Amino acid sequence: MIEDFDSVERRAWSAVVTLSMRIPSALDSRLQREFGVTHFEYRVMALLYEAPAHRMRLSTLAARGHGSISRLSHVVSKLERMGWARREAAQSGRGIDAVLTESGQAKVVEATPDYLVAVRKLVLDGLDEPQKAELAVQGERLSLHLIHTLGDTDPRHPARDY
Repeated sequence: MIEDFDSVERRAWSAVVTLSMRIPSALDSRLQREFGVTHFEYRVMALLYEAPAHRMRLSTLAARGHGSISRLSHVVSKLERMGWARREAAQSGRGIDAVLTESGQAKVVEATPDYLVAVRKLVLDGLDEPQKAELAVQGERLSLHLIHTLGDTDPRHPARDY
């Protein structure tokens, strides 16, 4: 006999699957249509925008963006072609940094208001204030659980087999 989820587990897992598939897809569609970037590309640019001097080590950027070094490398190459980012030797002399150009900074400033509207419409507007606070608590709890279960999010360290 195959073990199955109980009814609460089934509902919880179904909700996670639905959210984890529909929200990124909707954000990708909107950002690509309006600004020519995917959600992951926008996230990379936003992380660089928020970083000191708009620069970050590629390995750190991959970890914070929850992507592999390979995926990040492809994204940074696209951003370079668009004139939105460049690669430079790290100021420490070890490693490579991604640097958001002025044009890239302008793209983030242009896209962010629409991005926030989309996130609110897709997720936050469906919750009252206590539910938003609870979502934050549960999301943070699950994020920490994933780090504990799979290992840290640094792509140089492979995830543990669970």
